[in-house]
Amino acid sequence: MATERVPLRLGSTAPNFKAETSKGPIDFHEFIGDNWVVLFSHPDDFTPICTTELGAFAKLEPEFAALGVKLIGLSANNVDSHHAWIKDINEVNNANLTFPIIADHDRKIAYLYDMLDYQDITNVDQKGLPFTVRTVFVIDPNKKIRLTLAYPASTGRNTAEVLRVVQALQTTDKKGVTTPINWLPGDDVVIPPTVSTEAAEEKFGKDNIRVVKPYLRFTNIGK
Repeated sequence: MATERVPLRLGSTAPNFKAETSKGPIDFHEFIGDNWVVLFSHPDDFTPICTTELGAFAKLEPEFAALGVKLIGLSANNVDSHHAWIKDINEVNNANLTFPIIADHDRKIAYLYDMLDYQDITNVDQKGLPFTVRTVFVIDPNKKIRLTLAYPASTGRNTAEVLRVVQALQTTDKKGVTTPINWLPGDDVVIPPTVSTEAAEEKFGKDNIRVVKPYLRFTNIGK
């Protein structure tokens, strides 16, 4: 059962809930444990875009797992529907989906996380309930929301981007740097303005600092 909704922002604690999933019942905070988690929602089972997305996430799951990241999906259907749909997902995408999919047929968790479609009030199911949009929450081991993405039902996501932002968040946490536009692991990172050039030279090496502007300084920390 989900609890009352509160506004969610970057840095908010991810609301806890208990739910049935394709892998059995979960307590969400217990599921997170000491891991990073990517929670992503879908409008409906047995729909075309969702089927391609779940297959893509399944194929990237080993790369997420290598980063200590758990994947968990959500769709507004029951567990039996999820099990049948997973067979289609695996067949269509030549995948092996092993992460859980939350059963949210009453939209309680979608409401708790503000995942519902308010843009198009005609986008409802046969019960008149609004569909769930394609939302992504990246949650850290402290159960804090670190990143959110929201897409309309008509637009599929980019799984490589979700993986990239997790890599960026983990890099900034571990190394005390920031990541520029289109950053990928191994690319130069940015030294935060709060770090003096002298401190940066001591930390990263004088020959490993590239100053473009006093406020824009790059270094490379490898992969």
